[in-house]
Amino acid sequence: MFRRHISSRNEPTYRILYMLSFAHFINDALQSVIPAVYPLLKSNYALTFTQVGLIALSYQLTASLFQPLVGSVSDRKPRPMAMVGGALCSLTGIVALSGAASFLWILVSVALIGLGSSIFHPESSRVANMASGGQRGLAQSIFQIGGNAGSALGPLLVALIVIPYGQRDIMWFAMGALMGIMVLYKVADWYRGQLSKKMGSQPSQLSTSGPAVSKGHIKLSITVLIVLIFSKYFYMACMTNYFTFYLIEKFQVSIQQSQLYLFAFLGAVAVGTYFGGPLGDRFGRKKIIWTSIFGAAPFALVLPHVGLFWVLVLSMCIGVIMASAFSAILVFAQELLPNRIGLVSGLFFGLAFGLGGLGSALLGNLADRTSIAYIFELCAFLPLLGIVAGMLPNIRQAD
Repeated sequence: MFRRHISSRNEPTYRILYMLSFAHFINDALQSVIPAVYPLLKSNYALTFTQVGLIALSYQLTASLFQPLVGSVSDRKPRPMAMVGGALCSLTGIVALSGAASFLWILVSVALIGLGSSIFHPESSRVANMASGGQRGLAQSIFQIGGNAGSALGPLLVALIVIPYGQRDIMWFAMGALMGIMVLYKVADWYRGQLSKKMGSQPSQLSTSGPAVSKGHIKLSITVLIVLIFSKYFYMACMTNYFTFYLIEKFQVSIQQSQLYLFAFLGAVAVGTYFGGPLGDRFGRKKIIWTSIFGAAPFALVLPHVGLFWVLVLSMCIGVIMASAFSAILVFAQELLPNRIGLVSGLFFGLAFGLGGLGSALLGNLADRTSIAYIFELCAFLPLLGIVAGMLPNIRQAD
């Protein structure tokens, strides 16, 4: 529905974008297994909420710290097969998690899954940008929708496959990892061909000029975007990691029922992700960024004070509104620094995971000292930070 409203010099390479989206679906479905099995692991190993938070931190630190490094290296020398290597690392982590018999082994397993994600995201985001045909918001949304759909479906599959039978059945997710590896091998082959074509291009075709914004404004803008990422992903850490516990504690739902509510929230996130990029292409990324963070505040503030039905409705509203931010934030940053696509992608994906992991650990510790209900009341104020988006410059988007 958006294509006819957007002018571009070239058509996006949809075949590659859809393959990347599928690979992102697999990657994030594997990641979503981790928070989905928290209640099972907490019960099996008598874990505290602090230990649950440390599991999230272990995964998300490896999923964040290496991303800027991978992105910076790929800016200098792209490595098409790196995406395949990342998927192999995630496969190893999933297999290890299915057989983990101690808290330490769980930490190692989730760290491997995080490392695989850390390798996958910067290079695949670069390929999405390369296949965009100038419609960068649309390309990132297609790429992101796969990831968010995987995040949403993961808990549902865990509820159906793992929770009724046990930790060993996490092994079934290895089949998805193998499918992702095969798809990424084909994407890497296309990517290698595109790099060969660029090697024969004129130097003027290999670089892109940035927007007419001063270096000071660029630094300020990156700082503002980081604040917005903090707001979004601390809140998302609360919802993704502790929403099931909140529902179980406050409304006495079963573990399986709580997974279905989490699936509904993450499904809404997937829907919001799809619309964020194309709407940014059409109406301007600054407007979408401001609306998607600050606009979620009223719903977040009300959620801790309503019944189960309205918790479901409000969580889905929050998911749709807040999820539209990331594609717009990422492409806005890429347009500020168009010759550092890998570094920018790695930085913002890394921040998303790192802040999410830090938030999970801090909120888990706080929940042990107070209650799950309290952290939801506290985190409800985070979307108010979206007001700082007004400080972003208005930059002309590339055709």
